Amino acid sequence: MESRSILHGASQLATLHLSVVILSFCFCSQILAFAVNQTTSKPIVPAIILFGDSIVDPGNNNAIKTIVKCNFPPYGKDFIGHVPTGRFCNGKIPGDLIASSLGVKEIVPAYVGQKLGAEDLLTGVSFASGATGYDPLTPVIASAISMPDQLKLFAEYKGKLKEIAGEERANNIIAESLYVVCSGTDDLANTYFITPFRQAHYDVPSYVNLLIGYSSQFIQKLHQMGARKIAYVGLPPIGCLPSQRTLGGGPLRECVAIRNEAAMLYNSKINAEINRLSRIFKGTKLIYLDIYTIILDLVQRPSVYGFEVSNKGCCGTGAIEVSVLCNPKLPTCPDDTKYVFWDSYHPTEGAYKIIVDYLLQRYLKYLS
Repeated sequence: MESRSILHGASQLATLHLSVVILSFCFCSQILAFAVNQTTSKPIVPAIILFGDSIVDPGNNNAIKTIVKCNFPPYGKDFIGHVPTGRFCNGKIPGDLIASSLGVKEIVPAYVGQKLGAEDLLTGVSFASGATGYDPLTPVIASAISMPDQLKLFAEYKGKLKEIAGEERANNIIAESLYVVCSGTDDLANTYFITPFRQAHYDVPSYVNLLIGYSSQFIQKLHQMGARKIAYVGLPPIGCLPSQRTLGGGPLRECVAIRNEAAMLYNSKINAEINRLSRIFKGTKLIYLDIYTIILDLVQRPSVYGFEVSNKGCCGTGAIEVSVLCNPKLPTCPDDTKYVFWDSYHPTEGAYKIIVDYLLQRYLKYLS
């Protein structure tokens, strides 16, 4: 009887083991099928098209007469091939990370001064220009491509798209693409708080209202030109950028409250304006993206995200160096993966990845 019991128990154990193997095989097969489907399915948008400033400029400033450039080391240290492309970062920037996350392509190229192939144009480009802004004075100060001029480049791009793809397909690409608009930081950080030109005539609320008017005009014009999926990026906590801490944060280089308050005021007002325009633009997905919250958290609690330094950049002293001031003659930090900021103005690729992941998790459902 005992041997039968042992044999019966062994048989049950073998059956259970076989069942687990079969279930494991089925589960793994489902995961594999899902992965294959994810890699072979079409991207949710055909192209990524970018407008704005240095955060999404992959090298347009290389081709224009401006000192606001970064097509030299140590920029691009961690980019593909360790090449400085004109991206204001050690590696990839948000446009690249969004495009790769959505399965469109690995990087989004600059439009100006590039020999772009058909596939480059079909899947999207960036018109952004480092140091530009919504205030017409901002690109004049920096010799950058203005936001209205970026729309003119977009009109030219649309013509090229129709030549390549035909009118029907081109119109479909224009309607279905994801448009990311990221600008305004330079207006407050540079034009208002550093130069004397606007402070003499505007207090912070009235200057923010000026920016809101120009921002709204840009959105409306972009919509008129065919954009139907628009992700509008708000402003970061400007007063916590390393350069702003150096210029206005006192001996301890603290975050500058008035600059953060200006950014929050702008964000509140543009969010309301976007909600208003969304009610008017039927059939359009127009979404405000809050980056203030995640960047402030990165600054205040860097260790939570795996960083050690958030009050200065990796380049040089980290306190003021940006663009031509961050150059091959300066040392960089030993390990940029420990830094939230690459230079005194721009995050590292590591920080950008966290920011982009946060935005996609929070907002993608509203745009797809």
